[in-house]
This record gives sequence, C-alpha cells and structure tokens, in this order.
Amino acid sequence: MHNPLNQRLQLRLLQRLLSEQQPLAECARALQALLRSDRQVRSVWYFNWQAAASIYSPEGDVRGWPPGPGDLLAATDQALFTQLQVQSQLSIEQASAIDCWLSRRMRRAGVSHGVVASLPLYPQQQGVVVIELQAAAPLFALDSLLLLLSDWLHCTKHRAQTTQLLSTDPYPALWVDAQGQLLEVNKAARDMLGASIVEHAQQALPHNHQQLVRSSLTQQRVIEDVAAQFEQRMMLWSYIPSPQQQRILVRGRDSTKEAQQLQEATQASRLYRLITENTTDLISRHLPDGRFISASPASWSLLGYWPEELQGMPCQALLHKHDIVLVEQCAKNALADDGYHTMTVRVRHRAGHYLWFETASRAIRETYTGAIVEIISVSRDITARVKAEENRRRLAEVVEVNTDLVLFVDPNGLIRWMNPSARRALQVSDGQTDLQLADVVGASTLALLTEQGWQAADQQGVWSCETRFQPYADVASFPVSLVLLAHTAAGGERYYSLVARNMAERELREAQHRKHQEELAHTARLITLGELTSGIAHEMNQPLAAVINYASASLRYLHTADMQLPALQRVAQGLERITEHANHAAEVIKRLRAFLRKEPRRVQALNITEVLQDTVQLCAWEAVNAQVTVEQQMLTELPQIYADRVLLEQVLLNVLRNAIEANREQHQTPPAPSRILITAEQQADHVYIKVHDQGAGVTAAQLEQLFTPFYTSKAEGLGLGLSMSRSIIEGFGGALEAQDGVLGGLCLTCRLPVRAADDERATVEA
Repeated sequence: MHNPLNQRLQLRLLQRLLSEQQPLAECARALQALLRSDRQVRSVWYFNWQAAASIYSPEGDVRGWPPGPGDLLAATDQALFTQLQVQSQLSIEQASAIDCWLSRRMRRAGVSHGVVASLPLYPQQQGVVVIELQAAAPLFALDSLLLLLSDWLHCTKHRAQTTQLLSTDPYPALWVDAQGQLLEVNKAARDMLGASIVEHAQQALPHNHQQLVRSSLTQQRVIEDVAAQFEQRMMLWSYIPSPQQQRILVRGRDSTKEAQQLQEATQASRLYRLITENTTDLISRHLPDGRFISASPASWSLLGYWPEELQGMPCQALLHKHDIVLVEQCAKNALADDGYHTMTVRVRHRAGHYLWFETASRAIRETYTGAIVEIISVSRDITARVKAEENRRRLAEVVEVNTDLVLFVDPNGLIRWMNPSARRALQVSDGQTDLQLADVVGASTLALLTEQGWQAADQQGVWSCETRFQPYADVASFPVSLVLLAHTAAGGERYYSLVARNMAERELREAQHRKHQEELAHTARLITLGELTSGIAHEMNQPLAAVINYASASLRYLHTADMQLPALQRVAQGLERITEHANHAAEVIKRLRAFLRKEPRRVQALNITEVLQDTVQLCAWEAVNAQVTVEQQMLTELPQIYADRVLLEQVLLNVLRNAIEANREQHQTPPAPSRILITAEQQADHVYIKVHDQGAGVTAAQLEQLFTPFYTSKAEGLGLGLSMSRSIIEGFGGALEAQDGVLGGLCLTCRLPVRAADDERATVEA
C-alpha cells in the first residue's frame, strides 16, 4: 500500500457515511478515494444499476469518464448485469467483449487493463466498480482488497454506529430525542448550563428548538448556526441528525466575540463605504491582470466614468501608451516582491485629455499559497501639483540660465543662494558660503533697504532702486538696477529674492550718448555762432569804434592840454570810457568762448534770470535786425535750478532764435515790428520758462512731430535743434513741450526742477 494510514482513514470515513446513510454519491466518492490510495490503481469509477433503464449510471467522481455513444434510449447493460450475477468479478478485457453500453464507454475512455467487480454499497442496491490498473500491475493485485471490502460491507450493512459525546470537546454538545427532549450533555455543556441543566438548556437553545429537531430528522439534513441568546453570550447551535438512532446531536459554540467582531466589521464596512462614497480619491479593486473589479463613485468626477462602466475594463486601456510598460513591468514586479507600490502615471479622461495620477497599490494574497488574488489601489489627481512642479522646474531652469543676477536673501542680510550669473559677476566660488549682502552693496543701499525696502516688499510685493555691486575680487564695481521681491511659502513663511540687472553696458552707452550729444551740441553752437556772426560783429564794432574815438580824443586833449585841469579831466573821462568799452568787448568774447567751449558737462546751481538775460543778449542784434522786440516778464526772485549753464543757454538760445525766425517769416511782407514774450515763474517744485512768439503756429499733425529728429519746416534746417534741446532738458530731469501761445503763435515751455536747499549732489557729473 502507498499509505496504510491514509487507507484506514478513508475506510473509517466510508464506514461513517454508510452508517449515517449519506447519499450514494458521497459514499461512492469515499470508496473511490479508498481504492485510489493503492499505488497500483490508475483510475476508479463507480456505477449504480438502474433497473428501470437497464443501464449502469455513474456515481461519485466521474472525471475522465466519457459519455456513451449512440442513442441513450436504446442503450442497455443487461448482458453485463446478468454476467456479473454469475461471476462477481471480470477483467476489463472480458467485460469489453460483452456488447453493452458500459463496455463501449470503457473503450471510448481507453481503459484496457483492470477489473470490473460487483460491489454494492447499500442493501437492495446493485453497484459495480471499474478499476483501471497501472500497466505493470497484475490483474489479481486487488483481489484480496476487494474480497475484504465485500465481506466488510456485508457485515456493516445492518449495524448502526453509536456516536459518543467527547468529554474533551471544548464546545457544548447535547443529545436530544425526536421530540427535542434532553438525553445527554458533555462536560462543556454542563459547565455552561450549571446545576439546572434542563431549565438552562431551554433558555440556551433557540426558541424554535422542537421545530428544528423535527426538520433535521425529517429532511435528514444538518441545520447549522442557529443563533440564540444565553445570558451575556451569543450562541450558534448546529442540529446534526442520526436517523438510525432517531436522535439529534445539538452542538453549539460561543459566537459572542464573533458577533462583536461582526458588529465592528459592519460598522467599519459602513464607515468604509461612507468614506469610499465621499472621498475625492479613486479607490478601486483590480484582478492581477489589471481589470477593474469595482471602483468608488469618485471615478465620475475624476475620469468621467461611472463605477459600473469600469467593471471588467483593463486599467491599461486608460493609461498613456508610455506608462503601460511601467505598470505592467515595474508595478507588477514590485507588487509580487513587496506587496506595495506607488507610481505616478498619466490616465486618460473620458473627454480625451490626460490627467496625472499618483496611485498607491497593495496586493491581497491567498492565505496559503501566497498568490496575488486582488489588487487594491488608491489614486489621487495630482495634475495641478505636477504642473506646478513643472512650472517650478522651468522657473528654476530660467533662473539658472538667466543673465540677470538672482540672489535669495534674508532681512538680516544673509545671502542664501546665488544663480551662476551672480556668482560669475561677483567673483564668488561654488564652495563659498555664509555670504553677506553688506559684502556686495554699500552702506547707503543697506540703509535704504532697512528703511524702505523690506517693508515695501512685504506690503506691495516688490521694491526697486539703482545701486552698485562690488565683486568679492579686487575689481571695479558695476551699476545695477535692483529689484527686491517678497515671496510667501506654502507654510506662510516669507522669503525674499534680489534680481539685479547689470547696467554697465547701459552706463557705457549713456556715456557714449552723452559724449555724442555734447559733440552735437558743440557743433550746433558753432553753427549758431556762424549764424550770429553779423550780430556779433556789430556788437564788437560798437565798443571798438568807441575805443578808437575815445583814444583819438584823449590824444588830442593831451596835445592841447597844457596842464589845464579841464583838459586832464576830459582825458581821464575818455580813458574810463575806453576801459568800459574794452571790458564790454571782453565780456562778449568771454561769452562766446564759454558758449563754444567743449568740456565735460558741469551740473551746478544756476540763477535762471541771469541765464535768460545773457541768452537774450546773444541774439539781441538778430532780434533788432528782424524788428522783433523781446519782452521779459519774470519774478524778481526765482529759486535756483540744477543744470549745465552752457547747455541750458544753448537750449534757450535755440528756442529764442526759433521764435525770432517764426516772427520774421510771419511779418516779412510788408516788414512790420513784432514781439516775443518770455515768462519765468515757479509752480510747485519746478520753474517754468515759456517763450511765446507771433509766428504762424503749427498744426496738430506738425505738433506731434515737432520734436522728432530730422523733422523741420525750414528749407535749410536739419531738424535736430528741438530734438536735441528736449534730450538736454530731460537729462536735467525736466521737460520741453509745445503748445499754442498767448500771442497767436507757438509757445515752447521749458520745465526745470528746483534745486533744494539741502541738495548735496556734486557739481561735476562723472
């Protein structure tokens, strides 16, 4: 025998089933298991004789047994049945030689070596067993076993086996008769019921105890897990019939803990369902191949699918094509090895667009084999977070490659981080830490940050100024346009960044532009001087002629004086006049030299009244020649302004000569006198100088282009005068504008800032 102990257990099971008169199919399965325990047996089938149909029908385990050929109504096994009544055991070869339905089925099953033996299990039942032996086993290999089984079955057919109550059984067990009356109890039942066993048994057993007993005996079936309350316990009773003895074994178990656990599980299930139905995350169950078993209602709000629509759908159908490999390989291996895996994938919405999901999956395994039977996943929509991270990454890349200097700073002056542009510009190595803002900016900028910067950035989010950065290496400083930005972290903490743009190139361009402007202004002054030549010559001729006349008269007086007092007085008077006119000529020359001087711009405090009067004198002869009267209406006390005297005179002279030219063109036929009005007054923090002429004025279209370079209405003009004049005035912080004048012509207004009393700016601009 392959396993004698297993064979004995199978025999005891068969005995128990027969004594309890269990269905024939169950007894047939036990007999098949008993015979298969022999290693010489290959297959076993059991058949019951159906007298009405004259055929053998299979019972028990029929695996491997084919259906019969031909018409079932015409099938018969009568010949085989008659032969087995004479000879209780045949070989497969002998049985196959008999023309019957069972032999034809044996041939279809390919059974060629074995025995067919008559072996009834119940009285009044004719059964046969077909045993297929291994190819090397002899036909008589099971003769002794079959003989013993036949004798044993004959002896046990009419003997009922009494079931004993075990005193070691931890569960309470009771024998009751067909009317439900108590016959016997085991130790566990006696301990539970106490001294009043009968009275307490009626309380402990279900209230329909008698009906349960009758149903179990009548139907010959086990009635399991009938609940009953006893004291503080919840009992589950099972009714097991014994038809031969006409009594019932009532066996119970304490399910109080199970009931509590069931109640807690029900409550937890209700809570889980509540969470599942209301959570914004998608909770889903999947088969190992990825198909949906179920999904939470969040599937509609997240993906546009109802949970019922997802059932049976492969999760791969919703994934981006680039993420399918990640799920099928990485996730599958991680779940198989660790039982848990978290991944970030793109999931397709029903509308067609893709969302980023963070999915945490856990494998549910079969208890004994460890095979994965189910996967539970919790998925969260992190599209906004992924986009924010992507934006931050892109912003970080922009900051890294930005040519502007970016520094993260604290209000206490600690520089926490610099981008590569800042490190290169400030000559800071990658390993250099603990940098201070005071090392790169001056004390005045730090004071300005303390007084205004941090507070303004906190309130408005941004604050800016212009300053200079000093690199750590011993190199020249460079100008920057500084912007302080205040940021708020997710936790509410404030942090700051400084964005500085290197303005060295702008400073160089401004210096070059200023140099070109000064050269252009100097050229313009030379042109103006050429245009004023006749007036200058006239102004120089008058003092020179007076000098000559006074010198000749003084010589005559000296020859005729003869030491007479009146003659000497006339000589002294003539010499004084000579000195006066010579000084006047010297002043004219001095003004011309100052006007034509080419030197760095000198920004200084000026008296606007003196500048205006000197400018009027420069073009006085031109005004007289054009019959133009220049009227001045100025306040007696005007505040000082802040500008370069030569450039300001050039602007005023250009404006005044344009007004004279406009008057001349308007009043040349016939020649008629005209006038120009110059006013100067203070308004708020500015001085307004206005020049009104009596020219033809300009149209609205001409007014828009009046200050455009190379735009001019003069036949021989270059169109640079007013454009250059506006640039000069704007360089002083002022403005040059045009509007209709009070005399009917054009009015050019020059607005200049007033120099404050505490202005400590240098008088020479670098």
